[in-house]
This record gives sequence, structure tokens and C-alpha cells, in this order.
Amino acid sequence: MSALDAARAALAAEHAAVYGYGVVGGRVGEARRAEAAAAHAAHRARRDALERTVRDLGGRPPASAAAYALPFPVPDAAAAARLAAELEDRIAGVYSDLVRAAEGTLRREAAGALREAAVRAVRWRGSGVAFPGLAERR
Repeated sequence: MSALDAARAALAAEHAAVYGYGVVGGRVGEARRAEAAAAHAAHRARRDALERTVRDLGGRPPASAAAYALPFPVPDAAAAARLAAELEDRIAGVYSDLVRAAEGTLRREAAGALREAAVRAVRWRGSGVAFPGLAERR
């Protein structure tokens, strides 16, 4: 996978995470609402940076979809927390691909994004995985 393809995939995942955190924020309890808002802002910032990265690599950034299918129903705060953890796991996976494909500054930024997603997933789930971003290792 090229760095451009991996950056485009990460951007598409960030679009989905921004949408997903809109759902999380609407369903999560008051005690975790600030955490959801901070994650939402972090994903918007990563999304915006990736749009620039894709352009800098000579590509055209994929547009956000109007809506995204959720992996499961989110009727309450517990399901919202599970969704947040799932979003972060998915984000970690695409940034893992970008770490493998990129070099230099982009690789460091992708590694930082992977680390941030792994930390947020642990906070939402209450436990971690041995190799964040590597689905075959979970």
C-alpha cells in the first residue's frame, strides 16, 4: 500500500469517526460527555490534517459520507462507550497501515495518532489489547 492510499484510508476512517462520535456524544452519559467531546475534536483535527496530507501527496481527499452505518445499535450510554472503543480500534488499524507505508514526519504523525487512538480505546473499554492497530494480534 502506498503512503497516499494509506493516508486516504486514514482520512476516510477519520470521517467515519467524526460521525460516530456525534452518536457517542448524544448517547453517552453526562459523566463522559466531555471525554466524547474531546475525542470528537481530536478526530476533526486529524481529519483536517489528513486532508492536507492527501493533497500534499498529490491525491484528492475523499469526501465525507452523509451518514455511516454503525456496527451495532447504540440505544444507551453503555453501547455508546462500546461504539467509542470500536471507533478507536478501527482508527488504530488504519494508522497502523499508514505507519507501515509512510516515512519521516508522516510516519511519526501516524504513530502518534495510533498511540492516541489506543489510549482512548483503553479509556472507553477499560482494558487494552496487546498490539493496538494489528487486528491479527488481538
